[in-house]
Amino acid sequence: MIMKTEDRLQEPWRLRSAALLTALRRARDHVDRFYAEPLELNDLARVAGYSRYHFAREFRAVYGESPGRYLSRRRIERAAELLRWANLSVTEVCHLVGFSSLGSFSSAFTEFLGMSPTRFQAEAHRTGRPPIPGCYVMMSGMPTRRASSEKPPAGDHH
Repeated sequence: MIMKTEDRLQEPWRLRSAALLTALRRARDHVDRFYAEPLELNDLARVAGYSRYHFAREFRAVYGESPGRYLSRRRIERAAELLRWANLSVTEVCHLVGFSSLGSFSSAFTEFLGMSPTRFQAEAHRTGRPPIPGCYVMMSGMPTRRASSEKPPAGDHH
């Protein structure tokens, strides 16, 4: 079957090998699992088993955004959940989801959701149910951070 150019542009994954798609999915799953940890492009490329440039190019082609943007979006999605349902400060949420700078967190949040995290939280608490106390959120449900020098457990990246 001959594919038209438009078909290839709409579904770039059709042109990728199963092994590459599996590797990209493994790296995306790694981001989903460890979004709160410092993750660099080299780390994700290593998880996928490709060079950083090839990985970045293929990730964008298949998922429609760069690995860095995907990571930021996942962090902001989790931050929105915490701001909506937990009684935590914006600064606490910023650090819990992996941002090291409140300014970059606020900018990214506003870019993705169209309002500041403070405004988002105020509106969510005004219209939603009472938030869960922050101490409960901190005790459960948050990813654990591995020390940066610690290697991932065997089998953790595949």
